[in-house]
Amino acid sequence: MDEITPFRIDIPQADLDDLKERLRRTRWAAQLPGGWDRGVPAPYLRELAAYWGSTFDWRAQEGRLNAFPQYTTVIDGQVIHFLHVRSPEPDALPLILTHSWPSTVAEFLDVIGPLTDPRGHGLDPATAFHVVAPSLPGFAFSPFPEPADERPWSIDRVAGTWAELMGRLGYERYGAQGNDAGALVTPRLAALDAEHVAGSLITAGLGIPTGDPAELEGLSEEELADLAGMADWMHGGSGYGPYLAARPQTLAHGFADSPVAQLAYLVERFKEFDGWSAPEAEPISRDLVLTNASLYWLTGTGGSSSWTYYEGAAGLPVAQRAVPTGVSHGGPGVMRRIAERENDIVYWGNEHSPSHMVGLAAPDSLVAGIRAFFRTIR
Repeated sequence: MDEITPFRIDIPQADLDDLKERLRRTRWAAQLPGGWDRGVPAPYLRELAAYWGSTFDWRAQEGRLNAFPQYTTVIDGQVIHFLHVRSPEPDALPLILTHSWPSTVAEFLDVIGPLTDPRGHGLDPATAFHVVAPSLPGFAFSPFPEPADERPWSIDRVAGTWAELMGRLGYERYGAQGNDAGALVTPRLAALDAEHVAGSLITAGLGIPTGDPAELEGLSEEELADLAGMADWMHGGSGYGPYLAARPQTLAHGFADSPVAQLAYLVERFKEFDGWSAPEAEPISRDLVLTNASLYWLTGTGGSSSWTYYEGAAGLPVAQRAVPTGVSHGGPGVMRRIAERENDIVYWGNEHSPSHMVGLAAPDSLVAGIRAFFRTIR
């Protein structure tokens, strides 16, 4: 069961034709009063879906993904799909990248090249990586088996799977990076496999108060105001999290039957995370938005990708001192002060990103953060 099998994405043309036909036959909802505060506006969604059905080129995006070597392997009864791109630099550090939710490995399309071949991208080749980018269980080409495994896919279980994957690939020492769902897995992997993990880098997430009054002791009024603003952002929005934690199967039926339902849900998540509402303000290209949506639709994993909520795994990254920690795209300095109480913070980057989905919106910024952190611990 430790076999590693080459994999290539090859979506049947019949599935692409079916997608276009479903988009053409969409029964559209009327526009309610108001704008984005009521959800994804009908005119916006109709225009985006029209582009998906007429102009978007899935085969081109499939080709971009297939430009990277891909494989599958079975770990703990679960098929794991992963990209594995070796660097031409002999001293490259192995690095496992864990993608966001609701995202996919397409998040790394513009990141892998500069990380694995910095010389070819005008960067210092002294900081290069062998990149492993797995699809989280239940996402895209790592679908859950049928019937589903009743054991919870906890963050610990994913971290253990990643440790097994890196060992199976023969990597004795490696780095780990992740954002959003990946930021939950990465520090847990570091704590679980500290003997092999050189450092844990996450994109934001540390230093957010948990409600313990002791966390706020000794903070100035300005620092408290910064934290209050962060709390307002964290607790606002549509309330999708509690619903996914309670009734994911209900949404899954719509995701499996209607590409527009799937698209609307994904677009709302991006809108909610980033606050973008007009085309000129969108930080992520529509082709990348639709590549992500297509991966969910074509693999039927819209419902299974929500396991972090219904398994109770969603939350904040765990603290750990087993290995050095870095935070790219971190928040105000007060968050670093809080994070340092339970983590060995050796890097806190303030790189700017116009989106929570940094790899999709600002790949150069993500690459810079990864390179800066791992230069401190090599």
